[in-house]
Amino acid sequence: MPATADASRRNARLTAELWVWNRQTGLGVAFDSSAGFTLPNAAVRCPDSTWVTRERWEALPREERERFAHVPPDFVAELLSRSSKKSDLREKMEEYVDQGARLGWLIDPETGTIEIYRPGRPAEILHRPATLLGEAVLPGFVLELTGILFD
Repeated sequence: MPATADASRRNARLTAELWVWNRQTGLGVAFDSSAGFTLPNAAVRCPDSTWVTRERWEALPREERERFAHVPPDFVAELLSRSSKKSDLREKMEEYVDQGARLGWLIDPETGTIEIYRPGRPAEILHRPATLLGEAVLPGFVLELTGILFD
């Protein structure tokens, strides 16, 4: 389903910031919302913004990279929009972590909240933070939330 113009604008900003950081560090591969990934449970998912370490990506055969790659992303981000349900996205975030993601962000511009998902821990909820840190998964990545979480 196509995104609304506002949701697409926010997602473009998020993905662009991730891409620029990745270009500077060379640590992995960044993907936009059109990339599908086959998780170990066989579910195919298309997070709004995704990142995989270079080592894990390069370990995939070329033919695998040209399909819905069988690799769980290291990082995923989902932006809540008016056309999606928060409960559905929470389930997806839990699934991503259960299937191998090491860090996930669920961004809700309507409420100004961020839910941070990590393996083995309950989701952490932040209220209107100015920035998000990529932690050990995305070392040195700082996402400015102006234009994504709020204007």
